[in-house]
Amino acid sequence: MKRRKPMNRSENMARVKSKNTKPEIFLRKLLWHKGFRYRLNYKKLPGSPDIYLSKYKTAIFVNGCFWHMHENCKSSSIPINNHDFWKEKLERNVERDKKNYKDLKAMGIKVVVIWECEIKKMVKDEKFLEDFLHLKLNEFLYTDK
Repeated sequence: MKRRKPMNRSENMARVKSKNTKPEIFLRKLLWHKGFRYRLNYKKLPGSPDIYLSKYKTAIFVNGCFWHMHENCKSSSIPINNHDFWKEKLERNVERDKKNYKDLKAMGIKVVVIWECEIKKMVKDEKFLEDFLHLKLNEFLYTDK
């Protein structure tokens, strides 16, 4: 990741949203048009899933590649400035995610994680979108946990 002046980094981080991000909205519209109904940021479940399909007992998390350290993704590099702080912070995010996923699975809820970079590919490539959606929909419709 590029080095940035402290003021620029601070301004950028202040603009980062945790709800209603473009990738989330894109996925929600797709699911809605496919006939799925869902709850948003369902706080009664561990981790407050971005999308919860109660009928299918499925929690969907739309994870940002940077914030959740998506492995082998070019968007998930740790910033050079204040490296130790960011490394520790992002690793805590990953550990929290693992705990939340484990808790949800223990409750009998299926967990589907969709990465920001995957949604970006969907937007650009309709074939990828159809294949990916088919795979993910089958994952939570026809599998046990």
